[in-house]
Amino acid sequence: MHIDAKVVKALREKTGAGMMDCKKALQEGGGDEEKSVDILREKGLSAAARRSGRVANQGIVDSYIHLGGKIGVLVEVNCETDFVALNDEFRGFVRNLCLQIAATNPGYLKKEEIPESILEKERQIIRAQALNEGKPEKVIEKIVEGRLDKFYRENCLLEQPFVKDEDIAIGELLTNLIAKIGENIVIRRFSRFEIGEGIENDATCCCD
Repeated sequence: MHIDAKVVKALREKTGAGMMDCKKALQEGGGDEEKSVDILREKGLSAAARRSGRVANQGIVDSYIHLGGKIGVLVEVNCETDFVALNDEFRGFVRNLCLQIAATNPGYLKKEEIPESILEKERQIIRAQALNEGKPEKVIEKIVEGRLDKFYRENCLLEQPFVKDEDIAIGELLTNLIAKIGENIVIRRFSRFEIGEGIENDATCCCD
């Protein structure tokens, strides 16, 4: 059964569940929103939205070194209690975040963090590309929004497909973990370091 992306998005905003979970619930519920909400509630997935307001001031800072010291990642993930901070599943999630960041190098945690100036520049580039491809003027804005979604998936950690399972985004993975563990969990910050990053190569020879 085909489910419109706008319907999936509306259910996600209403319940806080992941996009794939919302899509599956809508398919299971025959496209009926109320039935889909009930299905998500039965699975404990819609509860994640209610937990998002709780204070999360515990957690862990984890690190990962890749390629023999060529790439390093630091990430802080918060939860509500020390008990959950010691939970193997919580720690496994944090470890997977480290691997994700090392592999994909996201520039932002979520799309709301992207400066408007960068988004506007990206929109202008996409518009120019679409016009150069001969796309009709009336569909340009739809193309811009579609390609911006791709930009978000490439640059925002929560929007990225999980490297170990590309059918699920990191944001959905987080939502599912919140529903399963029963605490608010927040990815607070991360940094990625790569040897030589930001250093310009100087080819000048200092030999006589």
